[in-house]
Amino acid sequence: MAKNEEEVKNSVFGFGDSNEAYAKFFTGTSYLKGLASSKEAKTSVSNVSFEPGCRNNWHEHTVPQILIAVAGEGWYQEEGKPAQKMLPGDVVIVNPNTKHWHGATKDSWFAHIAIMVGDSKNTWYEPVSDEEYNKLG
Repeated sequence: MAKNEEEVKNSVFGFGDSNEAYAKFFTGTSYLKGLASSKEAKTSVSNVSFEPGCRNNWHEHTVPQILIAVAGEGWYQEEGKPAQKMLPGDVVIVNPNTKHWHGATKDSWFAHIAIMVGDSKNTWYEPVSDEEYNKLG
């Protein structure tokens, strides 16, 4: 079993299904578990899990996104800034229209809660290159 796999798969937030709908925007396999959503509040809350080495492409949202690390070890990076390691309990607020990516470390599973507030339009960009990614600790 890979590092933190049991912790991620047995999260109190549950473990989702393979994230097929967004697979083309990821390197590796991710899993998505919807936790809550409200059309009236224009808010959604999901648990996203990443296999080791999995990360999403560079992207941005038109509304704020809140990421709360809940299990394993991951990365978050905004364009032009160094990547920051995310461990359970870490919280990142992604400002609107900020190009960024997030995902697992090379050797660990990772899960975060993603909270979207507002009607978001997402713009997807290029994948995080293996060269860039492999430079991270």
